[in-house]
Amino acid sequence: MKKLWPLLLVFVTACKQKEYNADLLVKNAVVYTVDSAFTVANTLVVDNGRIVAVGDSSTLTEKYLAREVMDAKGKAIYPGFIDAHAHFLEYGLGLKQVDLKGLKSWQQVLDTVKAYAERNPEGWVIGNGWDQNLWADHKFPDKAKLDQLFPVRPVILNRVDGHGAIVNQAALNIAGIKPGQNIAGGEIETVNGKLTGVLLDNAIGIITRKVPDPSDTLITSALLAAQHNCVAVGLTTVDDCGLPYTMVNTIAELQHRGSLKMRMYVLLSDRQENYDYLFKRGVFKTPGLNVRGFKVYADGALGSRGACLLEPYTDQAKWNGFLRAPQKHFEEVAKMIAAKGFQMATHAIGDSANRVMLKIYASVLRGKNDRRWRIEHAQVLSPADIKLFGEYNIIPSVQPTHATSDMNWAGQRLGPKRIKTAYAYKQLLEQNGWLPLGTDFPVENINPMYTFYAAVVRKDLKGLPAQGFQMENALTREEALRGMTIWAAKANFEEKEKGSIEVGKYADFVITDQDLMKAGNAALPNIKVLKTYINGEKVYERK
Repeated sequence: MKKLWPLLLVFVTACKQKEYNADLLVKNAVVYTVDSAFTVANTLVVDNGRIVAVGDSSTLTEKYLAREVMDAKGKAIYPGFIDAHAHFLEYGLGLKQVDLKGLKSWQQVLDTVKAYAERNPEGWVIGNGWDQNLWADHKFPDKAKLDQLFPVRPVILNRVDGHGAIVNQAALNIAGIKPGQNIAGGEIETVNGKLTGVLLDNAIGIITRKVPDPSDTLITSALLAAQHNCVAVGLTTVDDCGLPYTMVNTIAELQHRGSLKMRMYVLLSDRQENYDYLFKRGVFKTPGLNVRGFKVYADGALGSRGACLLEPYTDQAKWNGFLRAPQKHFEEVAKMIAAKGFQMATHAIGDSANRVMLKIYASVLRGKNDRRWRIEHAQVLSPADIKLFGEYNIIPSVQPTHATSDMNWAGQRLGPKRIKTAYAYKQLLEQNGWLPLGTDFPVENINPMYTFYAAVVRKDLKGLPAQGFQMENALTREEALRGMTIWAAKANFEEKEKGSIEVGKYADFVITDQDLMKAGNAALPNIKVLKTYINGEKVYERK
């Protein structure tokens, strides 16, 4: 019996050594932690959905026995990408509708819509993504041919920015829209006493209120379809800007079931029922869902000339665009949101809209603060107004691909002087020292690699212009990566739980086939995500 004791001791010791103290250890990587020092490590350790260690392989492989060990084979790893301004549900629903993006003529749009309608013979025909700036004449379409194709079935085709639409007569009849009818904060285009079918901004709502609400089944399908595409490009959190309060429980329930793994930061739209809901309930916060602010629209878009400018459009005399609501509305909303302690995020494209909102914010915020109120897009600015972002800690939330999408025609709208302080991301970064980046998808592509490329290189996917667009406002690679991770998290009050690979934070991270920080400029938009992890779980792997 005495001879057995040493053997038992060895057996017990060996068993203890095999006790796991981590779920996953990733080694032989280039881990961009995006911490305050922008530290680069080669190993990270995950347990129970959190980062428990980051550092050197020789040390961590001795300390941790993980259930799974992954050799990254020298690939780069980043914090999970965060899109600071998107329309996640709208994108998902759009996947079920007619895709009109990139079409080069109105005739191509009509042909595409006709083909879709033949495959889907029931209900409204809804399409998204047409852009007259890609067509030879650059003019808005007319509904005449749409009426010929669809004399009875209602059709609404949304412009790429969501601030313009064309509808057929059947849709106009359902909504009761008549020639010469006016609406505040929008436009119902009438030419020679006849409706063209083109609607801008608030006018679109007259139609959309008549479109049947999507079913619960369709909403669920849309959210999961959006998630499928987003995790494939490395997104682990999206800011959905402008949802109704009724979506909060739907999203929370899908996340609770485990089918919707995407983390979401939701801004509720500017409607009284949404204010009533959140003011009564308070901040809605779970590991996957954060609802603590409101999205307001100050004006429309530059592409549809709905952006509100201080001086007339260079390519349309006597037209300055418009605000979506009276200035008094924005003042009242700002005071109400501030009094209740929530975040305000306002869509502002034109220099007039930005000035109005910056001054309203300033009157409420009253100097330095940590309210993190946001101006979404901050696209065209008067040089005199840029300093207000820094003076009142107002956060410009920008989308770099807007610059490269708009650059071929934005100068025609603004002229050579105003364009110099449009898409001015470097100047905006200097105001507060940080800048959240997004895409505004489905207006732009969901791919964060395009965001990074546009921010750093400021060229389109064809590599144009050769010298880059207004390169004085390009970001460095480190700034761009921070904008897609830790700064985006900070815009959501979430920088202590995500946005960097640091101990205690959620294990949300991405592995790519090439290194964003080292690849050549031309290679950046073609970098592919190999794996995406959310909460330590692999939610995507490239086949």
